[in-house]
Amino acid sequence: MSTWHTLPRAAFDLETTGRNSRAARIVTASVTVVDADGSVIKEHEWLADPGVEIPTEASDVHGVTTEQARRDGRPAAEVTRELAAVLQELFDTGVPVIAFNASYDFTVLAAESARYGVPQLSRFPVLDPFIMNKQVDRYRKGKRTLTALCEEYGVSLDNAHTSAADALATLRMLDAMAGKFPKLRMPAAHLHQLQVEWASAQAADFQSYLRKTKPAAVIEGDWPVLPPEDASRGDF
Repeated sequence: MSTWHTLPRAAFDLETTGRNSRAARIVTASVTVVDADGSVIKEHEWLADPGVEIPTEASDVHGVTTEQARRDGRPAAEVTRELAAVLQELFDTGVPVIAFNASYDFTVLAAESARYGVPQLSRFPVLDPFIMNKQVDRYRKGKRTLTALCEEYGVSLDNAHTSAADALATLRMLDAMAGKFPKLRMPAAHLHQLQVEWASAQAADFQSYLRKTKPAAVIEGDWPVLPPEDASRGDF
């Protein structure tokens, strides 16, 4: 039985204009593809002009200002179309796409695709170290950020919060997790389905915890993409 970590795989990451995944616009995007041995064989990078102002709090994280994006970035519609085509080709050929906190990146891309008339992705199979780590190491203390987990697993993360660096580090960190937790070693399609269940259960548990003090709290558990909100609300 071939498991995902012994086959070609890819990693995907975005840097954006904000935290709201349904409203955020793409600023940079990266897709890194490795062979069965983990050697990089393809790298795709994009800088987009998101068509809106990049808030200071976002540019302080990823380093791209509105002025830089307008000067050097390509139209967001073109970037969205090309990015979606690269990812769909990977999915079509059975290459799993790794994304840390995948529901954020894929929801941003889903919203951008809807905005520019780009067909939605199949999004299968996706591998998400964030969901997996909460499942296999649920009593771990401390933050579960990409930076924290890379430090825990001894993975170098230079230029954190640039999409290219984050994508490759995510891939390396998940490989390291598979070394520590043999239960993650299985065909990517099976692991994808398990993550759908894990994400739903994790969200329900967190929502239950929050409702002890905030009765109206809602934690969405859809994975690897959140459903679009009612367009009349203006989120897109």
